[in-house]
Amino acid sequence: MEPWPTPYILMVDRGGCSFVQKVRNAQKAGAAGVVIADNTCLCSDHDCVSANGEDVCQPAEPIMADDGSGGDISIPSFLMFKVDADQIIAEVRANHPVQVEMQWALPQPDDRVEYDLWTTPSDPVSKEFQKKFKPIAEALGDRAYFTPHMYVYDGIKSNCQGFDGENMCFNLCTNNGRYCATDPDNDLDHGISGADVVKESLRRVCIWKQHGDSDGIGSDWWDYVGQFMERCDSPDYFANEDCVKDCYKHAGIDQVVIDNCMRDSGGLDKDQTNTFLDLEMQAQVKRGVVILPTAFVNTVALRGGLSVDTVFTAVCNGYLEGTEPKVCTECEGCADFDQCIAKKKCKSSGGGVSPHMFMGSILFISLIFGGAAFWHYRKTREDMREQVRGILAEYMPLEGDDGQVGSPMDFAKRGGTENLMG
Repeated sequence: MEPWPTPYILMVDRGGCSFVQKVRNAQKAGAAGVVIADNTCLCSDHDCVSANGEDVCQPAEPIMADDGSGGDISIPSFLMFKVDADQIIAEVRANHPVQVEMQWALPQPDDRVEYDLWTTPSDPVSKEFQKKFKPIAEALGDRAYFTPHMYVYDGIKSNCQGFDGENMCFNLCTNNGRYCATDPDNDLDHGISGADVVKESLRRVCIWKQHGDSDGIGSDWWDYVGQFMERCDSPDYFANEDCVKDCYKHAGIDQVVIDNCMRDSGGLDKDQTNTFLDLEMQAQVKRGVVILPTAFVNTVALRGGLSVDTVFTAVCNGYLEGTEPKVCTECEGCADFDQCIAKKKCKSSGGGVSPHMFMGSILFISLIFGGAAFWHYRKTREDMREQVRGILAEYMPLEGDDGQVGSPMDFAKRGGTENLMG
């Protein structure tokens, strides 16, 4: 069979290998897009279950996510439910032409965008984003609402809490194994522990509750995170309380208020629940977060690298058409993006130059060429005079109109003001 001419959308069955590997193989084969046909009915779809006579069904929608190795994939892909995929497969097997269109769009409900970031205090990928996004959050103002979320592992589901309430995962967890995080440096005896990450996660949740929840901007929260990454983001200082106090001071945050918040929510020491950490775990299950870091704009996950430009563009595309704030219309695609965010105006739209710079350049070039032309004219004139002097020097003296005999050299020296022809 001859290869199908590109571009084409390839449908493949689910199973056998990871989603990423399937899409990568399809990309190498020349596909412009991939539709993965699910092979199991949803338990809630009773018609699909009864039609296929299956005893096994899946209780929730499957999550199609990058396993961390999909950086080389550039074609789009999505998963199609079995009940829908079966209809397309039947048409293809009947040798009927099938036309499929793949389309994505951010929801645009109104003139305010809501966006979230899921990460951890030890996540290295999102650090650059967290360092640089504060000016954009402030520029968007009340037209966008940001919510930072801290990803915490459920220690009970991970069997980190024994039947007698004992912490089976040691310093990876708090609250006797209820809330856990991975060890950033993979060394249980030294450096940053998982419990340290959980504590810093709760601290940041409390800072947001006090300094960002009301306006969705959270300038003080951004300041604290930036200060922490600058001062405390190392194995020696990550859990150092003095370093944290220094961050509080420079970010303008009241330590007593945050300490009370962490304690009143349930704390981290005893075998008891923490309200805020429970809410974070419930939210991550509801949202279907499986890859860190992940950003959501209007409930839609952003795929690919987490960068300031990517999130800003997605937020600007999330507004109802015609309601975009000025910072979006001015700065999206601006060459000097940082300057545009600061001034809310693009100085050189599209990478061009300002009118003053353009006219100044034209004037400077004109002066250069004008000066060169004048120098060339003067030099040519002098060369012609030298040639005339040489020619006149070869002739006999001539008599002028006044009867006086003059020298041609005298004429040449006077600049040619005398008529030699009489």
